[in-house]
Amino acid sequence: MRANFIFSEVWIGLRRNLTMTIAVIVTVAIGMALLGVGLMINSQISTMKDFWSDKVEISVFLCKKNDPFPQCKGSGGVNEPERAALRAQIEAMPQVQKVDFEDAATAYANYREQFKNDTVMLSVVQPGDMPESFRVKLKDPDSYAAVIEALKGAPGVSNVVNQKEILEKFFGLLEKLRWAALVVAIILVFAATLLIGNTVRLSAYNRRRETGIMRLVGASNLYIQLPFVMEGVIAGLIGGVVAAVLLIVSKVFLFDGVQLYLANNSPLTWETVASVISLTMIFGVLICVLASFVTLRRYLRV
Repeated sequence: MRANFIFSEVWIGLRRNLTMTIAVIVTVAIGMALLGVGLMINSQISTMKDFWSDKVEISVFLCKKNDPFPQCKGSGGVNEPERAALRAQIEAMPQVQKVDFEDAATAYANYREQFKNDTVMLSVVQPGDMPESFRVKLKDPDSYAAVIEALKGAPGVSNVVNQKEILEKFFGLLEKLRWAALVVAIILVFAATLLIGNTVRLSAYNRRRETGIMRLVGASNLYIQLPFVMEGVIAGLIGGVVAAVLLIVSKVFLFDGVQLYLANNSPLTWETVASVISLTMIFGVLICVLASFVTLRRYLRV
């Protein structure tokens, strides 16, 4: 009987304040979805950093015939003795751990593998456009500055690229996206808390006569508060389910889409998505419960 009464009161509260309840659900859903996206971006950054931390290299590109680089003007390309001398110079550096040579054919094959899903990029580059290069792995990735400085002016070198700088720019962009998502999520969570408080207050005001009667007949504080708290829990659960759908869509269309343009070595796993969904749903429900309790204690004085 008591359970029937509580659920009937919950239904009455949700029906009377339908627009406010919908507003709470939408706000919780968007806030939890943005919080989840921020957590998923954080997981993606950590996975990619772990993968690339020991794979950062310096690419030393060699001059080709008619290269536009100033240091390659008048050069007919690097011949075998010059290539061997340059390799010996690189291997003699104390910062260098390993040196690999990549010819034009191998470079073009790697390029086609990297952009196999992008027909535009594949159509604009031909095998003859790819330069030869040395891939230099350092003992300490932070010692790249001295190596680059020594190789930039070396004979036959057209350009020196530090992959770490490229990755740091990319990771920096992801960090900004993560913090932007988290900041917006915090703002929306605050807005959801206020909305939940107003919804509970309005519901309690509409049922003030029933509440007064329940206090007169000796109903406990928890029994009086429970229907209002349940309304918040239901709104939080529905908002969490909507947020879960949004996070699944983000995984399929955003994170998996980005993987098409990256080496497919650090994808966001479904286990991570499931953990984020569980965390955001729990967090959303807790916010609704706490907001309901605080509002009721101040409004009902029970």
